[in-house]
Amino acid sequence: MRLAILDHGHRLGTKALLGMIRLVSRQPVVDAVKLAFYRPEFYGGGPLTNEAMRGPSAWSIGERELMAAYVSKVNACPFCIAAHTATSNLCYGDDATAAATLADLETAPIAEPLRTTLRLLGKLAREHRVGAEDVRAVLAGGVTPEQIEDALAVSLVFNITDRLANAFGFEVAGPEAMAAGARHLVKRGYG
Repeated sequence: MRLAILDHGHRLGTKALLGMIRLVSRQPVVDAVKLAFYRPEFYGGGPLTNEAMRGPSAWSIGERELMAAYVSKVNACPFCIAAHTATSNLCYGDDATAAATLADLETAPIAEPLRTTLRLLGKLAREHRVGAEDVRAVLAGGVTPEQIEDALAVSLVFNITDRLANAFGFEVAGPEAMAAGARHLVKRGYG
């Protein structure tokens, strides 16, 4: 269900800020930003998302963005797939890594610890549970317990965000708008 209020239900100060964003970026403001400004107490994703995506971690920003895109693919969330693929592409400096990972995890040109972690996150998104044997497989793949915890935080954030984006019918903006959003996320994070 598309929430039309996200397009025109903001207070005057927020409307001015969204106007400035449009002016500076020369792109439409994406629905995730509109929701975050409209009902921050409802969405509440800023601090949690920022910690998962930009807090201290052995995972790079690009790897965490790829995790977000992968979880979003499993959850069939077109908006988040596009947004986090664009951000991952910017971090990796290429369009091939994310595309290959989303097309076929098993043949993607990524390190084995990331691959085993994405398998775990994919299972969690699909089946809504993982077991001790799943975690042992990731540990055996060279991933530390702290990295598993960090990856699970990314999974938590995007399992929530994907559902909100799909429920509210977030529109997938064009490639230029997604690239502008990616630049913003890399530069400023999610806070």
